[in-house]
Amino acid sequence: MIDPRPVAHVIGLLVAALGASMLVPMMIDLFARNGHWGVFLNAAAVTSLMGGVVALATANLDTTRLTLQQTFLLTTLVWVMLPLFGAIPFLFSPVQATPTDALFEAMSGFTTTGSTVFVGLDDMPEGILLWRSMMQWFGGIGIIIVAMVFLPELRVGGMQIFRSEAFDTMGKILPRAAEIASQISWIYVILTLVCFLSYLTLGMTSFEAINHALTTISTGGFSTTDLSFGAFQGLPEYFASAFMILASLPFVRYIQLVAGTARPILRDAQVRAYMAVITIAVVVLSGFQVIADERGPEESFREALFNVTSIISGTGYASVDYQLWGTFAMVLFFFIGLIGGCAGSTCCSVKIFRYQILASAIWAQVRRIHSPHGMFYPRYEDRRVSEEVLASVMAFFVLFVVSLGVLSVALAMTGLDLVTALSGAATAIGNIGPGLGDTIGPAGNFAPLSDAAKWLCMIGMLVGRLELMVVYVLFTAAFWRN
Repeated sequence: MIDPRPVAHVIGLLVAALGASMLVPMMIDLFARNGHWGVFLNAAAVTSLMGGVVALATANLDTTRLTLQQTFLLTTLVWVMLPLFGAIPFLFSPVQATPTDALFEAMSGFTTTGSTVFVGLDDMPEGILLWRSMMQWFGGIGIIIVAMVFLPELRVGGMQIFRSEAFDTMGKILPRAAEIASQISWIYVILTLVCFLSYLTLGMTSFEAINHALTTISTGGFSTTDLSFGAFQGLPEYFASAFMILASLPFVRYIQLVAGTARPILRDAQVRAYMAVITIAVVVLSGFQVIADERGPEESFREALFNVTSIISGTGYASVDYQLWGTFAMVLFFFIGLIGGCAGSTCCSVKIFRYQILASAIWAQVRRIHSPHGMFYPRYEDRRVSEEVLASVMAFFVLFVVSLGVLSVALAMTGLDLVTALSGAATAIGNIGPGLGDTIGPAGNFAPLSDAAKWLCMIGMLVGRLELMVVYVLFTAAFWRN
């Protein structure tokens, strides 16, 4: 029988901290004198009180060592409970969101998906806009910790291949998580600060700059305007592209870089592959635009660079309606969104390292066919990939494809057309942001979807953000028996 008290204690502390953070947008509304600061004051009181009560009721427990079952349960429940409480301000603010819309926005925020059901962002209270950005920023640093500590320990989706680099927990998951959080948090904060100052220098207001800095470094994609990043075309797109790429790289490499060694980040196989994919996609797409649309080279390159980087990193900003670029661009954006960035970053989707392992396994199999008596094994960064890691990666790909198919069919059953259903499923499970089509494409949002479709998308966001198996394993009888 699983003892839920250590899990409840940690979640209670996180919920209480979340409530305290609501005082920041409260102060913004108070300073703006828009009369909506009371919404966040009440939400902060309720959230902090409930989290504090749970934490106090489960105090004096040993949380230094969690069982495997407790770790799975904690990882999932954190991404369930924080959106539940994070949705409270949306229910009572001038947005007057329905419970479904409020939870959708909060889930999209904490999972850094970036899909939104809100319209009229330009006229929303400053506190609400900032809270949306803060949720994504919290979700970004949270997923880095999960990727560096929890997923390698849980051996999910091949993440155990990074176990030595992510620092072996030796069973003490929570103390190690706190230690790693303290190491990466200041790097995360500095990147955010530099991004903020860059945007400020490039002409954004201080409020626009801080919001977009929070959602750029978290690769979340929420904006303060319905035009998304289309309101800041030009030089800001180049800087945003650079920061999205920086946020897509493994944060453990930044720790090593600060420690005085640049060799790991320069030799990292997934970093090099990720940069190569972006380069190829940008060159092909910008060249296609110059030839097909007779647009200027600089404009074609800039828009291709920004939107390719935004989609492959899972940020989800849109500076233009790239669906107007033709079918080729739509297909390209669909597939690069399913690639994703590097493991151990704020990125989402499949992750580049899994494709590298898959390609290596296929190549090894081809060589075995050509030379039946040879000994060929898949390799990653000049190391042989173990059978455990290979099986885990293959299981992830199968689960991802099956989940994508099931969710697409389920969304189609709600009345959505093929393009909307398929791209909606992909953007939810891949935590990408915009989909394709007139409804949920870069020029639209998820507001017109039915409540049933929104709940299906929320499930997809949660499952995709936690690498599928972390959630699925909770629904097996063996998990609760052992």
